[in-house]
Amino acid sequence: MRSKSWLFVCLLGVLMILAAGLLCVRNFRESEDAAAYSDQVLDALKQEIPDEPAVTEPKQTGEDLFAPYETEPDSSDEAEDIVVGEDAYCGFISMPSLNLELPVMSSLSYPNLKKSPCRYSGSAQTNDLIIAAHNYTSHFGKIRRLTAEDPIIFTDTRGRQFRYAVSFIEVIEGQDVDQMFSGQAEEWDLTLFTCTLGGKSRVTIRADRITDETEA
Repeated sequence: MRSKSWLFVCLLGVLMILAAGLLCVRNFRESEDAAAYSDQVLDALKQEIPDEPAVTEPKQTGEDLFAPYETEPDSSDEAEDIVVGEDAYCGFISMPSLNLELPVMSSLSYPNLKKSPCRYSGSAQTNDLIIAAHNYTSHFGKIRRLTAEDPIIFTDTRGRQFRYAVSFIEVIEGQDVDQMFSGQAEEWDLTLFTCTLGGKSRVTIRADRITDETEA
């Protein structure tokens, strides 16, 4: 009886290892497909977006290194979406410290997330943009490596660049919508999030919009 139980446990363990291996292979292939798709879309999107305006660099010393952006947003000045193939995009996001640049779809759905990061809510213009993406290595799988003051740039479809600096990283429960919108006692100009490997929680990046004295 003990030998049969031991055999059953061994077979179960082998099946679990095989299942985990197949899951890893599937995730790797999905990540590779998503990377190829994003690169193709990004090229097409940049051809449609006007030349990006010159953006002055923030000061490199003193307390104003990452000064909060204080200009009141104008929600009537929103950029129109650009359609690539059958999908609508609101711009693209760049994270130089991760050597990552990705298109951002205008609306979120599970099929869309398998292709590209998606706008979850808000906009750059109204300083409340939230972007979600799968934890593919080619998408937001590396955002946990971001550190405080790392730059993030969102470029909308009119070529306007919105600069941000990472404030902090937190992990929140997957169903905690209020926490996603509010953060820790205040709202944020930009939030990026992706699910953890188990899918029960979300790695969340909070960032503040920045400027310097010469930015209009």
